[in-house]
Amino acid sequence: MNEDDEARRHRLKMEKRKAVQDAEVAGKTVARKGLLMVHTGAGKGKSTAAFGLALRALGHGWKIGVVQFGKGQWRTGERNMLEKLGQEFGHVAWHTLGEGFTWETQDRARDEAAARRAWEKACELMDDREIRLLVLDELNISLRYEHLPLEEVLRALAARRDDLNVVVTGRNAKPELIAAADLVTEMTLVKHHFAAGVKAQEGIEF
Repeated sequence: MNEDDEARRHRLKMEKRKAVQDAEVAGKTVARKGLLMVHTGAGKGKSTAAFGLALRALGHGWKIGVVQFGKGQWRTGERNMLEKLGQEFGHVAWHTLGEGFTWETQDRARDEAAARRAWEKACELMDDREIRLLVLDELNISLRYEHLPLEEVLRALAARRDDLNVVVTGRNAKPELIAAADLVTEMTLVKHHFAAGVKAQEGIEF
């Protein structure tokens, strides 16, 4: 097969592929919908993906909200950057309301109180009609340990306004939340440097 034949074969293949793709796109009838997205799984990258989405939304001029449920007062790189963008453009509402991981506090009452404060702030932001994307970072952890009533959270998420997009992160997402979501991504752990003795690093883990 000469180069002309190969090019012709490739063009015909791509024409067929484009026709299939165009037909699939034409079959989608919903132009815009606020999505409930869940990032879960044992692999690294759940929050990272959510903050990448937040950056994308900011690039389109959206106002975003972030509520962190379990990470305490860590000064993470994403927090530093998004808060700076918020100061410059006024499009970021960031709230870190956790007290650290549950094995650090070792106090269930404190964990529940922190989760409640974070959830109340999340509900407040869901009512802010200017916010188009809300990241509920590590909410899955609060639900896993029953620091918040699952049914209350599901009701509020289901009742959110039509144009609000919500991303929920954290391992062990509840089956009921997965069922309610529009998009679910599971990060699969294949290999992690932590297992080889590498500590959490600035710029990579936080």
